[in-house]
Amino acid sequence: MIHVIAVIKAKPGQRDGILTAFKRNMPAVHAEQGCVEYRPVIDADNAGPIQTEIGPDSFMVIEKWETMDDLSAHAKSAHMAAYASSVKSLIAERAVHVLSDTE
Repeated sequence: MIHVIAVIKAKPGQRDGILTAFKRNMPAVHAEQGCVEYRPVIDADNAGPIQTEIGPDSFMVIEKWETMDDLSAHAKSAHMAAYASSVKSLIAERAVHVLSDTE
């Protein structure tokens, strides 16, 4: 199993615009071969002192893929290129962490 955690920081006030485009793209991603999970997440309310907040202009993408080949195909897909192009001007920073199980 391949796990991806992408941290996206929007330019001030632009997070909702990115999330709108992201959610429009989700059905195409969910239909891809090997997609187990693909969704955006934001800070939970009232998490208390255990939480390190990512902030109001940020969100994370939680992904799971069956294989690295599936993830590679996802990254090269036309719908991901279109999504990236549509939100490029709204993003301040992006970090993508690709992880594998320790088993």
